[in-house]
Amino acid sequence: MTPRSRECRILVLGIGNLLWADEGFGVRCVEALQQGWRFPAEVTLMDGGTQGLYLLPYVQTAEALLVFDAVDYGDAPGTLRVITEDAVPRFMGAKKMSLHQTGFQEVLAAAALTGHLPSALTLIGVQPKELEDYGGSLSPVVHAQLPEALKIAHSWLQRWGAAGVKREVATAETLADAALALNAYETGRPDAMSAWRTGDARFLNLLWQDAEGV
Repeated sequence: MTPRSRECRILVLGIGNLLWADEGFGVRCVEALQQGWRFPAEVTLMDGGTQGLYLLPYVQTAEALLVFDAVDYGDAPGTLRVITEDAVPRFMGAKKMSLHQTGFQEVLAAAALTGHLPSALTLIGVQPKELEDYGGSLSPVVHAQLPEALKIAHSWLQRWGAAGVKREVATAETLADAALALNAYETGRPDAMSAWRTGDARFLNLLWQDAEGV
């Protein structure tokens, strides 16, 4: 299915939680599109984060919707899948990794019930490897799939009559707070040992010793 007209509104949405490693894949994809390419006025790039039902008005006013997300299909880490049309809601709920997936399923269901589900719907999803690293960035195997995911996105936007033009110089502007941009985020965060991002046995032992009065 294609959008009803070349002048339709197209929403490119990245969803996920940057604080949980590969959960941030969708947001990183849309961030890279915004920084590296210019798009026609009918294309809206959005960092949807974990906003859930707050995204409903944007989905309802779009005629074509392209979503980036990390989805647990049970595939090998880093595997990309492209899901289209009626299959998208089913794959969004393949296996819950966080509350944002349930929320976005509800967004799609509500848009359908109100008669405003986009006429063209595509999900570009990646199989995550690491989700338990609080404050961590994308795992290498998932990060390596960003160029291919963007290539797929460009092919869909071109098909919908809204091809992007590569910027001569990437913009430093971001869709969210500048401190959350990929480079700033990765260079500014402490290493895993210093931050104890996945828990630390030394800390747990201290709690146990305090409880025992040692």
